[in-house]
Amino acid sequence: MARELTVPAPKFTIPSLIGAVAGGAATIPMTLFMLTMHKVLPRWQKDALPPEKITAEATERANVSVDKPQLLGGTLVAHLGYGASMGSLYMTFARRWALPPALKGGLFGLGVWAGSYMGWLPAADFAAAGTNEPKQRNILMIIAHLIWGGVTGVLADQLLRQLGDEN
Repeated sequence: MARELTVPAPKFTIPSLIGAVAGGAATIPMTLFMLTMHKVLPRWQKDALPPEKITAEATERANVSVDKPQLLGGTLVAHLGYGASMGSLYMTFARRWALPPALKGGLFGLGVWAGSYMGWLPAADFAAAGTNEPKQRNILMIIAHLIWGGVTGVLADQLLRQLGDEN
């Protein structure tokens, strides 16, 4: 009779998955905030929001032609995917910071904004870099990342508690 071999999941797997779920889900209220606040920007600042600009520039650099619905669909998928991947990364730090989940997540969200909009985007010469955006649009994106981080922190904390993995 064959013996069944079971391999335990690495200790980081479940928290990483929880972070990905929380980060992906938190991208939804973040995106709704961005779309809502985009409407109150001055007319001269109402060009595409950064996630759409980044996706459009990435497809252009890859020499891929997309129409507007494809661009918007790709933007949504990319934004949700980036939110999920950053949520997974959040879990690497979350347990080390003795702060309330919303504050911990919000601070991480600020780090994601800074690392992206003031880090890799300008380094890769993307037009949506924070260094190329006016103050109001940067403020909009900073607040959006605070929302994303706060929601990610709270959701991840709740999911960990539900699964009984609070350590």
